[in-house]
Amino acid sequence: MSLFNETLLWFMKRRMPRIEAMYERPLELQEQMLQGLLSHGRSTEWGAKHGYQDVSNYERFKQQVPISTYEEIFPYIDRMMQGEQNILWDTPISWYSKSSGTTNARSKFIPVSKESLEECHMMGGKDMITLLAANKPDTKVFEGKGLSIGGSLTENPVNSSMLMGDVSAVVMKNLPIWAQIIRTPSLDVALMGDWDQKIEKMAIETSKENVTSILGVPTWTLVLIEKILEITGKKSILEVWENFEFMIHGAVAFGPYRELFKNQIFPSSQVGFLEIYNASEGFFGIQDDLSKPDEMLLMLDYGIFYEFIPMSDEGEEANTIVSLSQVEVGVNYAMVISTNAGLWRYKIGDTVKFTSVSPYRIKISGRTKHFINAFGEELIIENAETAVARACAATQAEIKDYTAAPAFMNEGKNGHHEWVIEFSKAPKDFRTFAQILDQTLREQNSDYDAKRSYDLVLGPPLVHFAPAGTFHNWMRERGKLGGQHKVPRLSNHREFLEGVKAHF
Repeated sequence: MSLFNETLLWFMKRRMPRIEAMYERPLELQEQMLQGLLSHGRSTEWGAKHGYQDVSNYERFKQQVPISTYEEIFPYIDRMMQGEQNILWDTPISWYSKSSGTTNARSKFIPVSKESLEECHMMGGKDMITLLAANKPDTKVFEGKGLSIGGSLTENPVNSSMLMGDVSAVVMKNLPIWAQIIRTPSLDVALMGDWDQKIEKMAIETSKENVTSILGVPTWTLVLIEKILEITGKKSILEVWENFEFMIHGAVAFGPYRELFKNQIFPSSQVGFLEIYNASEGFFGIQDDLSKPDEMLLMLDYGIFYEFIPMSDEGEEANTIVSLSQVEVGVNYAMVISTNAGLWRYKIGDTVKFTSVSPYRIKISGRTKHFINAFGEELIIENAETAVARACAATQAEIKDYTAAPAFMNEGKNGHHEWVIEFSKAPKDFRTFAQILDQTLREQNSDYDAKRSYDLVLGPPLVHFAPAGTFHNWMRERGKLGGQHKVPRLSNHREFLEGVKAHF
């Protein structure tokens, strides 16, 4: 093992006592996070409005501070992007991470403070390596390069002194020198906005490196590997990267891709898989035990205070909200966060289930709304409703019911979305309907548009036009007829779509 590899592993392992505190003193850590957040918030406009001077404990915090969605706090964020400071957070904000999933705009913009960048996002990256090394003490991962598949950065259109982009790009741009040395590709390539050129240049550059790990979304990883094999003429990526050890994945559910990666892409016992839960809003979880796929340790000292809203069996949020001390194993919760970037009691939109409360481990169970996020596209119901309505208007159609789900990437084939639509009045031109549906989704959702770019990850949607009575018959078979039951519009799995297709 090289001295460089040993030195970096020693440096990372110094973090282990703090991780162990999450096992031993989780509630104490969360109380510390809340008090630290309140101390920052008291001098802000938001803190003054909600009486933070009088808030000293969780019960008072819960009484005085409202739960917020992105749409509700957007006016504050908009002012911050114009250049105003001390609105939601008391230190200067000059970075914003961009993602889709909002109902009032094509993208949402999440403030990234110095504290959230260093104490949350970057700390998550360090702990990721710490836990990787704890699971595999003899790792030689630092003897090669870590391949990061990031996004891109652009200027804030209303304030050129600020930059915005995917959170991965924000982090990548701010990495310390030692971290830049051990990653690939070069920043110029990694932060390119044109994904077609980016994948080509990444493939050329990284195929010549000793890559020992990948951090990225499974879908883009597949696209990159296919391009590398095309360029090199090799049959397996392990012929290119002979010392490859770890794939670190997040952003989309890994379940549909697990067997593909384990058995076809990295068919070697030397390759491990580690899941992380990071988002524009923060870094929340890391798989701390490689024998427990889909389960992640909830990271409790990243400047985030957690709350949880139980979800009913029908997918509705309950009227109650609980802190970490009150959660139960197996209950589906909507996650609410207060962060060191000024998101206060913010509904992130994700749902989680606890698999353990000693320590606190979670698995991502879905979203609080119908959605598809099989490729990092974060397609929400509002996007779908707008696209369907516009396609109907353009083709003089009237819709009765629909459902959509992903068709996953496999064996070199691109993924796509598959729709089943039943009309009460058929469109004048079915092809035009499908084209406008796709075009509108691209206009409504920047992440969907990125994945559709050049058909690299997502191909055009496959639209089935169902015979009359299809959805009625399917709902009747399921015992779901009646006004209280609704057809699930978007699903991140294929169970509903396949059920509907069986009826025509």
